[in-house]
Amino acid sequence: MPLYAKLIFGVCRCHCLIKISGQYSGSSMSFTGASMGSVAGTARRAFEFGQTYVVKPKGKHQATIVWLHGLGDNGSSWSSLLETLPLPNIKWICPTAPQRPITLFGGFPSTAWFDVNDLSENAIDDNEGLDASAAYVASLLATEPPHIKLGVGGFSMGAATSLYSTTCFVHGKYENGNSYPVNLSAAVGLSGWLPCAKTLTSKLEGVEGAVNRATSLPILLCHGKGDDVVPYNYGEKSSQKLRSCGFQDVVFKSYTSLGHYTIPEEMDEVCGWLTSKLGLEGKS
Repeated sequence: MPLYAKLIFGVCRCHCLIKISGQYSGSSMSFTGASMGSVAGTARRAFEFGQTYVVKPKGKHQATIVWLHGLGDNGSSWSSLLETLPLPNIKWICPTAPQRPITLFGGFPSTAWFDVNDLSENAIDDNEGLDASAAYVASLLATEPPHIKLGVGGFSMGAATSLYSTTCFVHGKYENGNSYPVNLSAAVGLSGWLPCAKTLTSKLEGVEGAVNRATSLPILLCHGKGDDVVPYNYGEKSSQKLRSCGFQDVVFKSYTSLGHYTIPEEMDEVCGWLTSKLGLEGKS
């Protein structure tokens, strides 16, 4: 696929292995509703995550970022793009979401980090699916060396999952009550939205350490005004909600003619922002 090809819903459903630094990577892992501490009264679901693709740092390893794809895509699409970025100090981990029935598609299965019943502000949040994916992301970061800075990022539904992960980090636990195990240093969301936005204020209120964690965590959000899949105002309102909940270092970048895909200008913004916020040694 072209370097900056559109990465939209349903663009790729393949689950092949990708060659990385002379080796092939292809791991999978399952999480169940029981291990995720499923919410009482809901059916326990098993989540079988797909292939994980790793882009190794070309220079000194200073940061590791888990990057999440959009609905219907897989980790290989983004690993191919991220490998070309001038960020030699970052290790990228690009997992593949589980195949699951999607309510929005009438139950048709697709790779997805959580279920979606509607792309609107009235959508019902799939807390169990969000918790399972956020926990999986944290498990990928938890094995990194202690001196490495950790981050999350993604596109569309992947951006939503990354933002949900940041709220779990600030809250100190998942929606199901289990503790969030890693310390995040940065979060990036492209063409996404903030899940569980309506309950975020009450969830963080009075939580010990939440104010400090929210204040110190930098977040970059980018959204195109021409997005006809995840409307621009979803991204704009998400940034406003985060700021109102104490996230003081939130940058929101808009692109006039950008649809539901990424462009070099946007990725240049991501590169410069990550280099600055993570204190990276520089571009290659």
